[in-house]
Amino acid sequence: MRIRTEATLALTLALAFALPATAGAATASSPTAAPPLPTCAESALEITAASSEQPGALRISVTNHGRQTCAVDRFPTVVFGNLDGPALPVPDGRSGPYRLPAAGSAYAAVRTLDPEATELRVVERLTVAGDPAHRGRTFDAASLGAPGGIRVWEPVTTWWHRSSAAADAALGRHTG
Repeated sequence: MRIRTEATLALTLALAFALPATAGAATASSPTAAPPLPTCAESALEITAASSEQPGALRISVTNHGRQTCAVDRFPTVVFGNLDGPALPVPDGRSGPYRLPAAGSAYAAVRTLDPEATELRVVERLTVAGDPAHRGRTFDAASLGAPGGIRVWEPVTTWWHRSSAAADAALGRHTG
């Protein structure tokens, strides 16, 4: 009898742990899962860029002036003049959606010049977009407090954050 009781207890425990995992898997693939957010219309977004207190850094923001929550990419696309490629995201990561509520804003920080740089390029403008499929908004160097041009070498951008202070802190963690 004792062997049967222990075997029954072991079987009961095994089933108890297996059922929640199975139920969770069924729920995750259920048709009631929320559909993905639509990408924000470029016309509904306001993009800003400004100089930062941090040397060689800029602050950027995106605001959703649309009536519904939508998605931008999890990090901004920042392109410098006619140089090849955008600023790289820190931390490294793939494109993905960032939820931007109606009337909501998100903030990122951009380091234009690697502190260890021994080379640099100078550009007269940069373009910032909330999604890689968007054309973005272009800012001239003078409007960013760099009348002699924007100094660039190995630029990086943070992911979007809920505040400019959080974006600045994230950039600080990834600076030389």
